[in-house]
Amino acid sequence: MIPTSRLRAYLRRRIGPALGGYAAVMAAFLALATTVAAPVAHEAPAGMAVTATKAKKTCFPDLLEVTGTVVPRREVLVRPNRDGLRIKEILIEPGQIASEAQVLARLGPAGGEQQEASLIAIRAPAPGLIISAPSVIGEMASARGKPLFRLAADADFDLAADVPAGQITRLAPDQPAKVKVLGMDEIPGRVRFISTDIDAATQLGHARISLGRNPSLHIGAFARTTVTLATSCGVAVPLSALLFGRDGPVVQIIRDNRVETRLVAVGHASKGNVQIRNGIAAGDLIVVRAGAFLREGDPVRAVVSRE
Repeated sequence: MIPTSRLRAYLRRRIGPALGGYAAVMAAFLALATTVAAPVAHEAPAGMAVTATKAKKTCFPDLLEVTGTVVPRREVLVRPNRDGLRIKEILIEPGQIASEAQVLARLGPAGGEQQEASLIAIRAPAPGLIISAPSVIGEMASARGKPLFRLAADADFDLAADVPAGQITRLAPDQPAKVKVLGMDEIPGRVRFISTDIDAATQLGHARISLGRNPSLHIGAFARTTVTLATSCGVAVPLSALLFGRDGPVVQIIRDNRVETRLVAVGHASKGNVQIRNGIAAGDLIVVRAGAFLREGDPVRAVVSRE
């Protein structure tokens, strides 16, 4: 039997160094873990990445869209000054420009051969674009019936527009307009005249939009016009940033890497942007997309859009 004192001495020699090394390794590992973990414990959560942009000041036009047809600004009807005459010559066609006093046609008494000296010249009373003209030689001409020629004085045209009764009071002379005539490029115009009468049956009022001198226009052509009533400037955000909550429209902003939800009042919208009348300021960082997935106070990482 081994004495107890000798057994203890043996264990100290064989196992003691191993236990001491294990303890040293564990102490070093715990120290390293504490060093690495300590900074992480104090960092704010990174949160999800969201597209963001800064609110900017932008001007928005207040627009009114109406439709109508092209008409001469001033139409001149040309007739002979007496009856009993036939058309002997037609010297101009629709679509051509006539100068003032230019001979448009010659008429002569009905029946038989006529000498040139007996022919009566029909002249243009004003310069302009010929809208309609006779096409048959020998037709009778009348001083009281259908006119021989219709002329758009100075080739100057208007758009005769129909305007809802509730909107016509917003029109004012000289407001700018953009007019799209069917089959033509967009042309500029201006409000020239607003009627004070409202049709009781249709509840439409009437206005004239000046189109200027343009021989390419066709009488009766359909057109759509957008009138700029006024311009309002203020803070704007992308339309995609606008959300609708229980209390009304909201916009989410990013402050200190967290989401704040702001109740806002909206104004005009144009070209993918919406006017914000109050609730946010120019320079605020706005959540552009993914706003529906975010809640008040959520941590986020803003990816600023260059749009």
